[in-house]
Amino acid sequence: MKVMLLAAGKGTRMLPLTEHTPKPLLKVGGISLIEHQLRKLASAGFHEVVINHAWLGAQLEQALGDGSTLGVQIQWSREAEPLETAGGIIQALPLLGEQPFALVNADLWTDFPFERLQQVLAPGMRAHLVLVPNPQHHPLGDFVLGASGELLQRSTETQPAHTYSGIAVFHPKLFAGVTERKFPLLPLLEQAIKQKAATAEMYGGTWIDIGTPQRLQELDTRLLADRHIGESHE
Repeated sequence: MKVMLLAAGKGTRMLPLTEHTPKPLLKVGGISLIEHQLRKLASAGFHEVVINHAWLGAQLEQALGDGSTLGVQIQWSREAEPLETAGGIIQALPLLGEQPFALVNADLWTDFPFERLQQVLAPGMRAHLVLVPNPQHHPLGDFVLGASGELLQRSTETQPAHTYSGIAVFHPKLFAGVTERKFPLLPLLEQAIKQKAATAEMYGGTWIDIGTPQRLQELDTRLLADRHIGESHE
């Protein structure tokens, strides 16, 4: 199974850090966010990777090259301007092929076991999302997980919504019929939900949306502290 990393965003909430550096290349624990992701994906058996980029994308290509030093093979989907999530995926579909593929945001931190994504899309399904407990900065969540694993759109008093983690598996057919160049992902997910073609799962482990310089600094401090503890025990 191939995997696509979304890396085209400008990271405006991370300014001034992203003024001259693409957000996925910001470092935590001495290693860039996207390199952490690629190492974890390679360990989970994902070796064919498609990465889109727009803002300062040349820096990403220079830093990662073809991915061989990280155990992956990277193909680049270059966007002259950000195409929003679905638009970026649609442009990359010729590189992804006709089979289901995993999708991961390049700027998150998680210990989610990516190997789990290899078998989650059931026959006839178009999307499978990984949901996480709502963080403080996103208290209302995005989607409801049904009792049988189906993905539901709205929350109720008895069924609160959870946050979409930025980790998913999609079938290329989810994007069929979209003709606009710039297109968001949500309308396609809403359509799949109505067609009962979307599933989800909850993950309660470590997951951090690196959306502000403060969260980046907090994670960096934590990783460096963990490293020092590990070295002291050697």
